[in-house]
Amino acid sequence: MSDATLPDTATPRPVPFRGGGFRPVAKRGVGLAVFVVLLLVIEWGTRAGWIGNLTLPRPSDVGAALVELYQSGMLWTHLGPSLARLAVGSLLGISAGIGVGVLIGLFSYIRAGLVPLVAALFPIPKIALLPLFVIWFGIDEGSKYALIALGTFTPTVVSTYGAVDNVDRALVRMGQSFGLGWWSIVRKIILPGALPGILSGLRVSLAIGIILLVAAEMLGAEHGIGAYVLQAGSLYDLERLFAGVVILSALGVVTSWVIGLVEKRLLRWRG
Repeated sequence: MSDATLPDTATPRPVPFRGGGFRPVAKRGVGLAVFVVLLLVIEWGTRAGWIGNLTLPRPSDVGAALVELYQSGMLWTHLGPSLARLAVGSLLGISAGIGVGVLIGLFSYIRAGLVPLVAALFPIPKIALLPLFVIWFGIDEGSKYALIALGTFTPTVVSTYGAVDNVDRALVRMGQSFGLGWWSIVRKIILPGALPGILSGLRVSLAIGIILLVAAEMLGAEHGIGAYVLQAGSLYDLERLFAGVVILSALGVVTSWVIGLVEKRLLRWRG
């Protein structure tokens, strides 16, 4: 066979990469564009009469209420106490939840004793316990801290021991085969492997904490976003009411963004 009849293998042809498609790709500006379009549609609908003023206020009027709240100084008067309550209550509940969740994931006797208790507490509407906490801790800050702490504790426990359970046991056996001790396996394999699931669970826990914060501030709080929303609702001031809702929504977005930054910093090893 002559060289002219041989296939040309000197020039390799590139093979398309087939491993993509399931990895999330950031699309900057898409979420903001959707949000802006939605606001424009609502603004147009309220001005054209398709949406009644008693149903939704104009976004421009809500923006004016936010500007007035900021210029009057009342924004920080209400937002400051809310942030403090959310920070203290969530810190207590999440810290305890991560600790208990890790213990449940590591020790069988603790799992057998505490999982039924957590399963019994988890479906209870925490808002229903607010009057009980008022009796126990008083109507001041203690009852609000306790409600937020309990509300963030149970989902954090569930997500934490679920994340520990999902750590690849092949990695644990590999560590044992290399002679690592129990504490080294926990510190170097189990906790880093469970960290993504724990951080994902924190998004849900903090969202629940914000919901319970509003409920707690609607009972016996002079200042706070929940008290502001309650006052606006009692006066049927929809612009101020939705301004409070926007602040709560922004608070949720900011907490999720902060957790995202923590994930990028702590989970750089995932690549």
